[in-house]
Amino acid sequence: MPAHRSRTERWRDCLHQIHERGGGIEFAIAGQHTETPTAEDGTRVAPPPDLMWRVRLLGLSENELLVERPGAAGAAVPIEAGLPVVCVMSVGQNRWMFRSKTLSPAAGSSPWGVAPAGIRLEMPETVERCHRREFLRVSAAALNLPHVECWPLLDPTTVGPAEAANRATITDLLERPMPGGMAVSPPPSLLPEVGPSFSGSLMNIGAGGVGLLFPKDQAAAADKARYIWMRLHLMPHIPAPIAVTAKLVHKHLDSEQNLLAGAAFEFGFHASHKPFVVEQIGRFVSITAAQARQAA
Repeated sequence: MPAHRSRTERWRDCLHQIHERGGGIEFAIAGQHTETPTAEDGTRVAPPPDLMWRVRLLGLSENELLVERPGAAGAAVPIEAGLPVVCVMSVGQNRWMFRSKTLSPAAGSSPWGVAPAGIRLEMPETVERCHRREFLRVSAAALNLPHVECWPLLDPTTVGPAEAANRATITDLLERPMPGGMAVSPPPSLLPEVGPSFSGSLMNIGAGGVGLLFPKDQAAAADKARYIWMRLHLMPHIPAPIAVTAKLVHKHLDSEQNLLAGAAFEFGFHASHKPFVVEQIGRFVSITAAQARQAA
């Protein structure tokens, strides 16, 4: 029997292996992945992306998973009970996806007590292996990673005015929403001192930073950067890309020559931008959760 098939059939053993090694899983609120028309002219727009959280697996029982609470830039992000979620677990280069839902801390007789330290997830009945070329898409679920535009940051001390301009742009758009909620993606009104741009996807958000994926045609440019100026696309829930400074702390190439990078948000050059970024990520989660409840 092939190894990947054996592991798929013994997926509970894989979860126990992840837990014993102090590892984690990834999950995202199960959003709406169908094109929807705008209210005014019927133009179809792309569905919103999925924010995927990287969280430690704190415990396992027969019917539940216990994971740490997600955060962004050191601030907790509230995830309520009863939300459908899509989860990903990885062992080596093998990945599996499954559907679950968040559980109420006080519902039934929880093995973690009335108020567990993390978030309770329902144990799935089955999991499905992800294919390498479509590693976040299976028959039962799919995830759309947020797009990121990046520039190598040549002088980090120049980010303050650019981040203030980004904050003003998003605040203005939130106060004057477009008809039908149509999102816009304006060019940055102000850039810090940067080099040529490259782009990729936001793989996940964890307590210590973010995971980024750069395709092989962008990998060389990304590999040379240390500090980056990043524009995170969370439209239409956030009406324009969120600009933020980040430091690339580790990088490695996968078997397809794509570059996987771990980055930490860097607010040391403009500390007042941090609450705004955390607020917008929280806004995105709240809107996604509300839509998931309506669709459930």
